[in-house]
Amino acid sequence: MSYRRIIFIMASLWDDLEGLVNTPPSSSSAENGHRGTIKPKSNFDAKEDAAALKEAIEGLGTNEKVVIEILTQRSNAQRQRICKAYEEATGRTLEKDLKGDTDGDFKNLLVALITPPAAYDCHEVKRAMKGAGTKDSVLIEIFASRSKQQIKALKDVFLAETKKQLIDELDSEVSGDFSKALILLAKGERDESDSVDVGRANEDAKTLYNAGEKKWGTDESKFIEILCQRSIPQLRQTLVEYKNISKKTLQQSIEGEMSGELEELLVAVVKCVKSLPAYFAELLHKSMKGGGTDESTLTRIMVSRSEIDLLDIRAEFKKLYKHSLLSDIESDVSGDFGECLKAICGGDD
Repeated sequence: MSYRRIIFIMASLWDDLEGLVNTPPSSSSAENGHRGTIKPKSNFDAKEDAAALKEAIEGLGTNEKVVIEILTQRSNAQRQRICKAYEEATGRTLEKDLKGDTDGDFKNLLVALITPPAAYDCHEVKRAMKGAGTKDSVLIEIFASRSKQQIKALKDVFLAETKKQLIDELDSEVSGDFSKALILLAKGERDESDSVDVGRANEDAKTLYNAGEKKWGTDESKFIEILCQRSIPQLRQTLVEYKNISKKTLQQSIEGEMSGELEELLVAVVKCVKSLPAYFAELLHKSMKGGGTDESTLTRIMVSRSEIDLLDIRAEFKKLYKHSLLSDIESDVSGDFGECLKAICGGDD
């Protein structure tokens, strides 16, 4: 598929608001996990799995097939019980043994699988802030897409591990309007009401229009206040009201009025309001297209969505790019890393 064709498809996806307010927010699936590719294993036995992993790791050369089969066919909660049983049986942590017996992207993927979700999000945020320069794209992806509960859990782990408040650390790493928006999202104060006030949505749409398209210069604070605090259903109605007033989508206005990290963050928020699965499908496609693979993004999305909505992400991927996510993984990555990703993906479409 040509690059121009892909751009057209993505533009039409994000511009189409038909039926948006009548579609249940995709974020609601984040808490029930019914659309994940990985489910809890029935007749689960943590000690049995721990013994099998011990044999696979301690033998002459690691039996990667066994490691992949166990870690991708158990839920994260079950993997935590396996980790405990493994340490009781060997006196060593499973993480330490996996790091000692595997390397590169495969090692990082296995460690991600045995890390509790909130801790994994926390570690990704810490890595994004580590060293010279902050990886803003990782912070944008995580804070634009996570629910209020997921953000609170992330912050709790951060405080427990560093004895520091995440908000304070972010404040020292980023600046300007981007910092204001990111910190507002990181505070996790988004309204979670399911009710929609159409009148307020219309007022918010007018406020956004007056703060951007209608004036010389842009009042970014209005965009930040509304997009980072209103509920998902309320924002969906606001997107519809905005297009009725402006004749443009809010995303088009943000892209025309802003630039840099703030534009990237607010566009990500708008995309997540519309469709989390489509947002992640787009990121997965970008991580594999062209020269070189962004293995860290590929790992992060596949692991973090595997028990939430990866089935929906697969469906959106197929709809957008006319081929399956599995086929892209097969053609783009190889070896044990590729085999493990394919197992998480869970099938063709």
